[in-house]
Amino acid sequence: MDSVRFTAATRPRTGDLDELRRRRAELRETMTALERSICAPVADQPTTWIDHTRVAAGDLAAEFVDHITVTEGPGGLHQDILAGDLRLANQVDTLTADHQAITDEIRMLIADLDAAGAVPAADLAALRERAAALLAHLARHRQRGADLIYEAFQTDIGGGD
Repeated sequence: MDSVRFTAATRPRTGDLDELRRRRAELRETMTALERSICAPVADQPTTWIDHTRVAAGDLAAEFVDHITVTEGPGGLHQDILAGDLRLANQVDTLTADHQAITDEIRMLIADLDAAGAVPAADLAALRERAAALLAHLARHRQRGADLIYEAFQTDIGGGD
């Protein structure tokens, strides 16, 4: 996917913001899919719960890789923000550190779901809790990102819902 590019000297063009909003909405959709999956009952069909949750987590992993590329990649959002306002460096650094932590959380969740076939349904509650914690971490990350964009460009990109 192409990255979103902003010019440092100017406010982002409408098309750039539209692309950013679209990508933000896609990430939110994958988060919602994981939330739906973990909220499904486990007791009657633990294998189905594991399978659906594993697919949703895999989709989230792929979408999050795209998110990292758009923000951290060459010519990405973070470079554009820093080119326009170095005082935002700490916020960019926090979001970049979040990327690694969230990537690790997703990776561990997927690995545990892959190994969960032999786990009793009652023990899947811990996986559900970890997935919910991951979603909360992602929600906070998205809010910090929206706050950064607003501060950098005085533009509200919306919740993507």
